[in-house]
Parts: sequence; C-alpha cells; structure tokens
Amino acid sequence: MYRAVVFLRQLEPRTARTTADVIRFALWPLAVMTVLNRVFIKAVNGFVTDDYKPVYQASLDFLNGRAVYTANFDSVDPHYLYPPSGTLLIAPIAAIDYEKSRWLFILLNAVAILIAWYLLLKLFNYTLRSIAAPALLLAMFMSETVINTLVFTNVNGCLLLAEMLFLILMLRRRDIWAGVILGLSMAVKPTLAPLLLIALVRKQWTLVVTAVAVPIVLTGVAWPLSKDPEAFFTRTGPYLFETRDYFNSAIPGNAEYYGLPPWLTWGIRLSMAVLVLISLWILYRYYRDDELFFVTTAAGVLLTASWLLSSLGQMYYSMMLFPFLMSVVLRNSVLRNWPAWLAVFGFMSYDKWLSDRWPDIGRNLEYLRITFGWGLLLIVVFCVLGDRYLAARRAGRLPQLDPDWMATAPDSRETTDAPAAPGEPSHAGSRPADTAPATTRFAEPQSVRG
Repeated sequence: MYRAVVFLRQLEPRTARTTADVIRFALWPLAVMTVLNRVFIKAVNGFVTDDYKPVYQASLDFLNGRAVYTANFDSVDPHYLYPPSGTLLIAPIAAIDYEKSRWLFILLNAVAILIAWYLLLKLFNYTLRSIAAPALLLAMFMSETVINTLVFTNVNGCLLLAEMLFLILMLRRRDIWAGVILGLSMAVKPTLAPLLLIALVRKQWTLVVTAVAVPIVLTGVAWPLSKDPEAFFTRTGPYLFETRDYFNSAIPGNAEYYGLPPWLTWGIRLSMAVLVLISLWILYRYYRDDELFFVTTAAGVLLTASWLLSSLGQMYYSMMLFPFLMSVVLRNSVLRNWPAWLAVFGFMSYDKWLSDRWPDIGRNLEYLRITFGWGLLLIVVFCVLGDRYLAARRAGRLPQLDPDWMATAPDSRETTDAPAAPGEPSHAGSRPADTAPATTRFAEPQSVRG
C-alpha cells in the first residue's frame, strides 16, 4: 500500500524548482505519447512495405511441412531470407491468424526496444530519474529506425535487445550467456555477427565458441523438420551476396543505382576499409582497457562498416548504433563534435527529402543521405582518433592518448540522478559520465531508400 501511494505521488503535478526538473517534466509526456503513437497508431496502420508477411507465410509453410524458400527474387517485394535456424525460432508466430500475430509481433518488438532503452541507461550509469531517460526514449522513438522497424514489422527491435544483453554480459565476463544471446541473434539474422571480433580481441574464447555453436546446433535441429533447408544455401544464400540497386544504402548498392564504374566503387570501398582498420587498431592499441568506451565505440565502427561496405545495407539497421551514440556522454567520446551528429541526422532522421520542386536534387538527397551519413560517421571516428594519436605522440605521452582533463573525468552524475540502488552493477573500466547539462549530451537520432 505504501509503495502504491509513493508511486501515485510521483504522478502528482508539481511546479519544477530547477531547470533540470523543467526539462524532465516536459520530456516525459512527450516521450510517452510518442511511444504510444508509434506502437498503436503508426505500426498498427502499417505501410505498403510489409516485412512481416513473408516471414509469417514462411513460418506457416514450415509448420505445415511445405517448402519455405520459394521467393521470387525478380520482384522488389520483401523476401524471406532467414536461415533454417531462424525459421525454427520464429515459426511459432504462425500459430494464430495473421493480423493478431502481426499485432503481437509489433508489441514484442516495442517491449524489446523499451527493455533495451532501460539497459542502455544502466550501461552508462543513468537512472529513470535522470534527464537522460526521457531524452533517450524520445530520441529513439522519433528515429526512422524505430518507426520503420515497428511499421514494417521486422525483428530489429529484438536484435537491439540481444545486442544490449550481449554487451552487458560480455563486459561482466558472463561468456556463456553472452555467447548464447549473440548466437540466437545470428541464428535469425547475421546483423550482429561483426561483434564477434570484439570478443575475439578480448580473448573471450568461450563466448566465441558458444556464439558460433548455437546457430549450428539450431540448424541441425531445423534440418529434418524443414521441407527444403538445402534451398537456403543453394538459392537464398547466393542472392544475399548479390548487390541490388533498390532499398540498398551500401556503397555497392548506390554505385549500382547510379551506374558507377567498378574501379571507382572498389576504390571507395577499399579507402573506407583502410580508415576503419586504422580506427580499430587505435581503439585496440590504446583503449582496450577502457572497456565501456572501447566496446561501444568498436561495436559502432564494426557495424557501420559492415553495412556500408557489404553488398546490402538498409537504413533501419542503424538501430544497432544506439549504444555507440549513447557513448557521447563519456568524456572521451569520439562523438562530441557537430560533424558526428550531421552524420547521425543522415541515417536516423525520419524526414523525407524528396522534392516536387527539385525532383532530381531531392531524390539524390534522399537516396544518398544514409550512405553519406554512415560514411561521414566512420570518417569522424578516424579523424578524432587519429588526431588524438598525433597529439599524444607530439606531447610524448604515449601510450596515453587522452589528455588529463579527458582521461580523469570526475566521478559524478547529474544532480537529478537518483543514487544507484544497492547492488546495482558497475562496469569495470568504464568512465563515468561527465557533468555537462543533459541538453548537450543528446542530439535527437532521426531516415533513405530502405
């Protein structure tokens, strides 16, 4: 009873006494109403693009012993591309009729995103009473990646939750469970597979073996239960490595669309790959002991590079960058500059740039902004890390790249943060967030072709 009274008193309208309270009181209703709109109005309304229908049909075919991998790859409609292990895991969605199943899947992804939001706050030592909580929630549900994940009804929300659980468990050295979570995500979709490299360089061998074993075991279980499991490897697999010129924001995809010569396309890809490798080397060489910064930044670089440089990259994959973007609260973050957030606008904004007055310019802006956003983000990371390395070498302080003011942030949080609850986890090697006002910590993540 006492707890109920305390909770209800939190809802009692009060006059804010501090600027932080004003911001918090303003952001919470905006964030909550935005979440409700995205989940129960936009998502339920749906859109002409329906990622869920082929998944539901494939699940229904699997449960009824029919062939699953029968998609017509000559059409531009969404195709079913999950491996047999993913089919096995996702098949229960077809146990009920399509409409109710879709609504439940929307709700499942929305809940997964909300849990991931909470875990993201905890990862960076923020509480629900901080300004960061409503600011991050509003930013996430204003972004293209969350909106279209819910509207198109795909599995990305669950993948974001898997990523957050993986990062937390890896930082805590819970290798088996971290491997299981990553393996389950890879069994459905290989989006998070590049994160295995972080576990490898951290020498968490049990994690790596477990993550690789899970999809193999699930494929073995699914094989005798499927009508045509071999078709995934002989028909669907080769298609996944082809470069398509629609709904594809990767460099090869846009190069195909605009008719760039192969030598130029490969030149751009290789140049970007070199920048990525140098950035990753600096991160590993000089920051691997700063665990939270290293893991979140390296994860962001690896995932962005995998979408930009591979045969297929779609805008709503950017949801997996939320942990990297949240690292802006760390004093030594590579995102504390305006070009980084110009890049974020490119691949997070839900705005459309198609123009009736200037159709060619508008179409180019809309189709290229994601590709340019991902590319600019990688360039920013390279420039910031490279500048720190050169400055540290000139100052003779290697192997310490960060100057003292950046490396020794005060152990304090916002005055509106509640004290951490007893037993609340802390993250070894992480740097505490600095005391800059919360309004400067977050730029609203905001949509391209696909």
